[in-house]
Amino acid sequence: MDTNRKMPVGIQDFEDLRTRNFLYVDKTEYVYRMVTQGKPYFLGRPRRFGKSLLLSTLRAYFEGRKDLFEGLAIAELEKDWIEYPVIYLDFNVGLLINATNVAERLSVKITEMEDLWGKKTDTGDLAGRFEAVIKSAYEQTGRKVVVLVDEYDKPLISTMEDRTSNDEIRTLLKSFYGVLKSADQYLRFVFLTGVTKFSKVSIFSDLNQLIDISLDKRFSGICGITQAELEENFVPEITELSGAYKTSYEETLAALKKRYNGYHFSENLEGVYNPFSLLNTFNSQTYRYYWFATGTPTFLVKALRNQNYDICKFDNDVQIAANSVMDYRFENQDLVPLLYQSGYLTIKSYDNILDEYTLGFPNEEVKYGFLNELLPAFVLTPIATGKFSVTAFLRQLMKDDVESFMISLQSFFAAIPYDDIKLEHRDEQYYQHVFYLLFTLMGQFVQTEVKSSKGRADAIVKTANSIYVFEFKMDDSATAEDALAQINSKDYAIPYSADHRNLVKIGVEFSQKEKGVKRWITQ
Repeated sequence: MDTNRKMPVGIQDFEDLRTRNFLYVDKTEYVYRMVTQGKPYFLGRPRRFGKSLLLSTLRAYFEGRKDLFEGLAIAELEKDWIEYPVIYLDFNVGLLINATNVAERLSVKITEMEDLWGKKTDTGDLAGRFEAVIKSAYEQTGRKVVVLVDEYDKPLISTMEDRTSNDEIRTLLKSFYGVLKSADQYLRFVFLTGVTKFSKVSIFSDLNQLIDISLDKRFSGICGITQAELEENFVPEITELSGAYKTSYEETLAALKKRYNGYHFSENLEGVYNPFSLLNTFNSQTYRYYWFATGTPTFLVKALRNQNYDICKFDNDVQIAANSVMDYRFENQDLVPLLYQSGYLTIKSYDNILDEYTLGFPNEEVKYGFLNELLPAFVLTPIATGKFSVTAFLRQLMKDDVESFMISLQSFFAAIPYDDIKLEHRDEQYYQHVFYLLFTLMGQFVQTEVKSSKGRADAIVKTANSIYVFEFKMDDSATAEDALAQINSKDYAIPYSADHRNLVKIGVEFSQKEKGVKRWITQ
């Protein structure tokens, strides 16, 4: 069994991958289906999900590189292998933080095309030059032109905290991409990729002819790795990983699935693995949170904190209309579509009556990685990221030392700088959020706002020996006694009464003025 195969970690060029014998999970059947069934496409997927490699594959196909596709599905499907002129725009390169940067990048690419196809225009207008070069390529080759755009939205995502620059970039791109509609008669195929579809904000209103396959069940596995592809292509690597961690083959599959699978890009709920993390795991033979280590947009973290968003809902309890999940709009500042499109949430279920998705974390990598980013943003204190504090909390609960745990919790909240919590956010939900973040990052199974027949418990925390039922109150309206009374009157503990573990009820009183844990009562 070959355990030294070359994993294509970071390889985004199809020719490089094929000529240097890197492992390739065959996606060419999807390519053939696209190029024979439609013309202008858009695909939205999270970063590091193989979009660039897909565009590179399309480029090689349209350049007629039959030699690169030997042994792949498309080699049996395609008979003609016609070479077309290809225009390839890549926004992954360079610092694109204002309209000037973007214009300069586009001008450089158009100049390269003009040099290639020998058509220059005196106009300084980028859209005019773009249209002229498309016509020139068509006239000189006698074949229609293919336009491939990688990460079209990167300049927009990079400037989401700078509304002025963002607006200027959108105005520029609106005019530029509008050429893809006016020059349609000269185009054989158009494909744009990105993270989010900025619909209703100029760009896609002009490109309304694009076929959006982001949620099309026929293409749900076009990027990423499906379960079937994992088990068909990576047997040697899974076997080696089993040996490294002394687990069975089936246990290793389960561990990979728990960490890296769970992305769903249509209501058929075909699970897709994050390819970046999966390939890095096989390359290093070590489980890590590779995708999350590549960076999280600070815009999302700040916005969630500033909006006091109910992050507890991320555990499979975020509802959104199906027609809104790919639709990010600046004006209403709804972060849920962007959280889905960026890969932090995914489709967990679909209600065909309401035409509504329920979203949640796709896997452990995203869940723990994202919450680890959120904790310091919510509390803004070095203690939040100190491993010792989390370990201390965990040890106390494992010993059923509730008193020490509550004292530690009191100290934790006391360390949060007073001015870092807006007055309107120092409410019951804020403390619930921090509580949720702490326990989830400790690796415990924590549920918040747990439904019962008479209401919702603020938190249920389960350890190996005990089940803790928490209720939080703010001292401006209620006391710790009131919190404990509510646990009993609403029967929050009843669902766990048959469990063999100790059942502990804790009423917690937070002080809005003193911004922390004031009192607690246990029963």
